[in-house]
Parts: sequence; C-alpha cells; structure tokens
Amino acid sequence: MKKRALISVSDKTGLLDFAAALARLDYEIVSTGGTYKAIKEAGIPVTYVTEVTGFPEILDGRVKTLNPYIHGGILAMRTPGHLAQLEEHEITPIDIVAVNLYPFRQTVAKPDVTLEDAIENIDIGGPTMVRSAAKNHKYVAIVVDPARYPEFIEKLEKGEMDEAYRFDLARAAFRHTAEYDAYISRYLDNLEPKAPKFPAGLVLPGEKVMDLRYGENPHQTAAFYRMSDAMKSSIANAKQYGGKELSFNNIVDINAALELVREFDKPACVIVKHTNPCGTATGTDMQDAYTKAFAADPVSAFGGIVALNREVDELCAHELVKTFLEAVIAPAYSPKALAILAGKKNLRVMETGELEPATAYMDIKRVNGGFLVQDSDAKTVTEADLRCVTKRQPTEAEIAELLFAWKIVKHTKSNAIVVTKDNQSLGVGAGQMNRVGSAEIAFKQGGEKCKGAVLASDAFFPFRDTIDAAAAAGITAIIQPGGSIRDDESILAADEHGIAMVFTDFRHFKH
Repeated sequence: MKKRALISVSDKTGLLDFAAALARLDYEIVSTGGTYKAIKEAGIPVTYVTEVTGFPEILDGRVKTLNPYIHGGILAMRTPGHLAQLEEHEITPIDIVAVNLYPFRQTVAKPDVTLEDAIENIDIGGPTMVRSAAKNHKYVAIVVDPARYPEFIEKLEKGEMDEAYRFDLARAAFRHTAEYDAYISRYLDNLEPKAPKFPAGLVLPGEKVMDLRYGENPHQTAAFYRMSDAMKSSIANAKQYGGKELSFNNIVDINAALELVREFDKPACVIVKHTNPCGTATGTDMQDAYTKAFAADPVSAFGGIVALNREVDELCAHELVKTFLEAVIAPAYSPKALAILAGKKNLRVMETGELEPATAYMDIKRVNGGFLVQDSDAKTVTEADLRCVTKRQPTEAEIAELLFAWKIVKHTKSNAIVVTKDNQSLGVGAGQMNRVGSAEIAFKQGGEKCKGAVLASDAFFPFRDTIDAAAAAGITAIIQPGGSIRDDESILAADEHGIAMVFTDFRHFKH
C-alpha cells in the first residue's frame, strides 16, 4: 500500500520543497484548500481531500477534514484489529500529518480586527488533526513547524523516523495546540469587561526567543520567552545590533532600565546595576542626559546597562564608549553612532523603535509551588495629585524636582530612598532592611551635593529619624506616600527643619 501524507498549512513557508521531497519519496499527498492549490500549481502530484472523503468542503470551509476517512487514517494503530477495520471501510492509513493552524494570533493583533474576523480564524479541523496525529505518534509523524521540514525529510531519507523522534514531534504538536488555545482564551477574556481579571485558570502562552547560556548563575539553565501581548518597544521585541549574546541578568537589567526611561518626556538616560537605577538624568539632548546620569555614580555605572529615550547620535556614542558597559538600549541609532558603538565588540546594542508610553500589564512572580499575578505598577503622579502637609509649600522648581525623583523611586527596590537635584540623581539607597539605612547610603553617595536637593521615599516614614537625617544632609523638600500612624511626627520634624513635604497617598513598593 502506498504511503500517505496529509498536508494542510496556514503558514506555507517551505511548503513546496517539503511536498516535492515527500513526492520524491513516493508518498501520496492529500491536501486541502489553499495548500492543495499551491502544491498542484507547482506541478507536484496531490490529491484533493474531497476525493478521499467523498464529501465536499461545506460551510465555507469550516468542515473539510472532520471525516472518518481522514481521522480513521490518522488514529488507526497498526494492529491487526485496527487494520482490519480500515480495510473493511476502505480507509487508507495516513503516515505523515503536516498541519499548522489558522493565523488567529496574527489576526487579533490587527488594530481594526472584529470579533467576527477573530472567530473565523479559530481553527477546528487543524487542531483536531494535530492532536489525533500526536496521540497516535507511535505510528504517525506530526510536524507543525515549517522550520523542522528539512530535518524531518532528512530523517525520512535516512530511515531514522523512529518512535523517539515521532514522540519529540508529538510533544511539539501538543505544545502548538496548547499555545493556540491559550491565545484564543486570553483574547476572548480581554473582550469581556465583566470577566474576572484573574480567571479561575490562567494559561500564559510564551514563544521562545532564545536559549540563554545560563541563568542568574552559571549552574542554572535558562531561556527567554516572549509573551503574546508584549509591547513593540519592549526588551522582548528589541533588535540586537552587536555584542555578545544576552544573558539572563542582562535581560532583567535592560528591562529595568527601559521601563524607567520610558517614564520621561524630556531627553533622558538611565543607568542600571542589578536592577536598580544608579544614575538617572534628563538633559538637553542624549549626550547631556548620559553625561549627567554617568556622573551621578560613575563607580556603579562601570559594567552597567544604559537606556535612552531618544535616538543615539554620534556625540552620545562617543561618550558611551569611554567606559565599559554591558548593554545600551535606545529607540534608534544614527549610522555614525552604530559604527562607533561597533568598536566595542562585546557591547550589546539594542534598538526598540519609538518608545510607547508605559501601560499596565500582567506582572508575574514565581514562588515555589505557584505564582502570583498582579497589575504592573503603571500608576503615575502629577502636580495636581500632590498634597502638601507642611507649613512651607514647595516651590515650583521643587515640585518639578520632586516629580522627577518620584519616577526614579518607583523603579528602585524597597526600601528605597532617592535624592535628586537639577534633574539628576545624586544618591540612591535601595533594598535595605530599614529606611534609615537606605537614606544613609543615598546621603553618603550624594555628599555635599545633597544641599538644596530633594528626597523621594517609596513608602511612608515610620519614624521622624529619616527626616532628621535628611535635614542634616541639606534636603529642602520631600515626597512620600504618607499613611503612617506617626505621620504627625514626620510633619512636625519637617516643619522644625523648614523642609517642604508632600504626600502622594500611594506607595511604590518594589520587592
């Protein structure tokens, strides 16, 4: 009996070479719709599915392969009993199934997509064939990824289409349909305003971007996945121009830097070390912003990650290559800037395209045995949101500086204290077990420059000690959430020192 292969693909990449190879290996090819047309027009022998089923495609193509002559051929085990039933019903076994699914994900990504369009791009027959073939992988080979066609044909030619390889193909097939259903589920959930934000069951489809050399440490393995709803201007979609492969820690730090620099409207630069911003500044242009950010903490900037929110020009590039950096990420680079940065052969140069405004997304934290899901912290504060609680009102210049500092403290690990002046960070205390410790680090780092500066705290002050220390350092204005049972003590301390203090009435814990 002649061997039979069924091909029905939405993604026709490599289709004709694949079909020609199967025909050369003496497989009868059965196909549907556009796949059949493409194979036939290429002069490759092919049988239309209706010739096998004896039934026409109906319901605008919704029903064409849902038929015993197809699924009996796929699902039959090569046992005497099953083969006898196939013979009784004149069903030919199908040995190879090459199927990939309607482009649902690509369809719903279109800005003008309608629900009707989305529904019509939910594949039914395709997943059924994929799952059938994968279930019967002991006898049937299922391939869903065009990238595997060359390897698949090579296995056939060498007689290496063994059960272990078919099992590997089956695993990929079930993963393919699981991801497909997850995309559909998320899309439909997002359409329903009354649907629970966090459903009873949560599936998170992710497309592997790359395997990583290792995780946080060399003894840990790791990979990077892209979520289906990733922003265009995110690290997941960034283009790399040069340098070494990204590491696990690079990706985490680049994301931290990018999400902070996204907060600013003016030309801005953020330098991150171990996910915390060690230098942040705005300037007249990219060179000015980077120079100020670097000067904020040149020791920590060494080996850091730099994020910028405008195109990098030649002047800025010359400054960037003066020190060792792990990576630079920006919306764009001038040709001359790219040429200059290429001189640092290990520097990872990443491009995002125009930065989109920060928006809320699903923030996920893994714990042993489960994971936590929350909205990302996309809340912003404006001057109108500030509530002055001290006798002295902040000046307009202090208000602008306080808002600048607040953006930075939002992206700094708790307990977080940030000191800034002239749109430049001077001192950053991050991740300490108490707020006074963070403040002491920030004041020591800022030194004499703290005189006339402002301070931001990601959470309230439980005692007045931080404000007393701020006054001794020369701080003139403070922004904090408020909400402590001892707020009155902090306000009294600020009044005693002539410090203006404003409350935001919300905090920015970042664990």
